[in-house]
Amino acid sequence: MIRTAFALAAVVLVSVLLAAQDPTITIRVGTALDGSGNVLKNTTLVVEGGKIQRLDPSIRRPTYDLSELTVLPGLIDTHVHVSWHFGPDGRFSQRDSSQAQALAYTVENAYVTLMAGFTTVQSVGAAIDGEAREAFGRGLLPGPRILTSLGQITDTRLTPDQIRERIRQLKKDGADLIKIFASGSIRDGGRQTLNDDQIQAACGEATAVGLRSLVHAYGPDTIMTCVRAGCTAIEHGTFVSDEGLRLMAERGTYFDPNIGLVAQNYLENRPKYQGIGNYNDEGFAAMEKAIPLNLALFKRALAVKGLKIVFGTDAVAGAHGRNAEELIYRVQKGGQDPMAAIVSITSLAAQSLKLQDQIGTLAPGLQADLIAVDGDPIKDITAVRRVQFVMKGGRVVKNAPRAQAPTRDR
Repeated sequence: MIRTAFALAAVVLVSVLLAAQDPTITIRVGTALDGSGNVLKNTTLVVEGGKIQRLDPSIRRPTYDLSELTVLPGLIDTHVHVSWHFGPDGRFSQRDSSQAQALAYTVENAYVTLMAGFTTVQSVGAAIDGEAREAFGRGLLPGPRILTSLGQITDTRLTPDQIRERIRQLKKDGADLIKIFASGSIRDGGRQTLNDDQIQAACGEATAVGLRSLVHAYGPDTIMTCVRAGCTAIEHGTFVSDEGLRLMAERGTYFDPNIGLVAQNYLENRPKYQGIGNYNDEGFAAMEKAIPLNLALFKRALAVKGLKIVFGTDAVAGAHGRNAEELIYRVQKGGQDPMAAIVSITSLAAQSLKLQDQIGTLAPGLQADLIAVDGDPIKDITAVRRVQFVMKGGRVVKNAPRAQAPTRDR
């Protein structure tokens, strides 16, 4: 709890600094990747009221000079579990001793994720994610924009009508989307758990109440059922068929394979998970076996024309703040084009969240969510590890030494 207290004190200090910032900020850009596949050169972003108002190359004395760095839109992770953490004993904690402690860990995880350049995350989902969403949304504490499902549809005993009722309640409670477990964990083989009628009811009702549906699914038949049911996004998909990939492309279903961080993180932190639930020898063996299968899957997916491969990590305890490792893996091991990878983590991710008119692109009228990295991610994708500057909603929350200090004389 001492560590938590220090972290919260740092957050409060940053909050005080945020309140003192100028209402108008100008940012000099040498090179920027705008998030939609274009490169901007030698201009200045004018930020007012939390939004990018215009690009003005004539401004010579900016508030921040990022001309030695590469500027990008704030990064977006469409699949995290921001409340998952290791407890005081260093082990994965499924239950906290108090709600305050649980929220403190959630705020810590969100903060390190923001410092890594992720200004928006979709957390799917625990009820406490909603508390963090509201706290950051008030604008006093620095943290990413959070969208959350508040819970998950997992109970195989529910009738289709009961599932519909549960989704209506989640909507009433303030959920931003519905998270559905159509399959079990990969540690248990990933077999289908909800039947076809339950899947149809879940995705159909989500659509009916105006919410997106994100589905945890592994098997080929399960995925085909989910896509035909109109589900918005498929997560994982280790055993998906080529037919399933093509159907996703035809229907406009988003696909988030999670190939480069989550399983590797579990294996790296095995002693902290071992013996808890299905984190046993068989479960770890299944995750290790899935790593090359997921890589092969990703390469197949890249070959499917029109498939919307969106960025998500499934970040859990041990992975928060390391989200960009997924992007590096997709490019270096999976062979994804670096610019396509940048689009997947910015404008395409925003589109999948139905926030494309607010975030994901460096353009006038959109939120001033932007970062600057040391290096050129198109030439060296590992530059996304070296985040020097972070602005969320027009407020600077990180300004490392490589980003020149602000000047008062503009």
